[in-house]
Formats: sequence, structure tokens, C-alpha cells
Amino acid sequence: MKKILLVCCAGMSTSMLVLKMEKAAVARGLEAQIKALPVLDAESELNDWDVIMLGPQVRNMEKRLRELTSTPIEVINMRDYGMMNGEKVLDAALKIIE
Repeated sequence: MKKILLVCCAGMSTSMLVLKMEKAAVARGLEAQIKALPVLDAESELNDWDVIMLGPQVRNMEKRLRELTSTPIEVINMRDYGMMNGEKVLDAALKIIE
């Protein structure tokens, strides 16, 4: 099972992206746990995931989060985030994990 955490400001728009990523994972027959959390809530569980994907609006938190965990962290491509392209964001996460 692949565990992917999406981190943003409030978790609202990223929750929609999670649904699209889950749909893409199901279509591929991939077992994945994908969750969205606001950055402050995410800090307590950074080590529980295979990869952490940051929404573009919290890219300024990347350095701080890297200091708190050894889990790989990547900023989601702004275009893919804006278009809510679950397939591409899933691909980016899997590329880091594998």
C-alpha cells in the first residue's frame, strides 16, 4: 500500500484533489491511502507516510517540514494542482516512492 499525504492551508481544495487521486489509483488497481491535512495538523504525523506532497500555497513550509522528517517531500506542480489533475499528482508521488 502506498501512503500519500497532501498538505495545504486548510485542507479544502486539496480534499478534492485526494478524491481525484483515489479515483486514478483505483483505475490502475493500485492500493493507496491518500489523505489531505492542513500544514499544522500534518506536522504530528509526517513520519507515517511514504511521501508528502505540498500544495503550492504552502511551498514556503517545505524547509521547516524537511527539518521535522526524513519522509520525502515534494511541492505539487502548480498547474496540476490548479487543474486538479489527480493522475499527474499521483504519478509525481509514485515516482518519488518507487
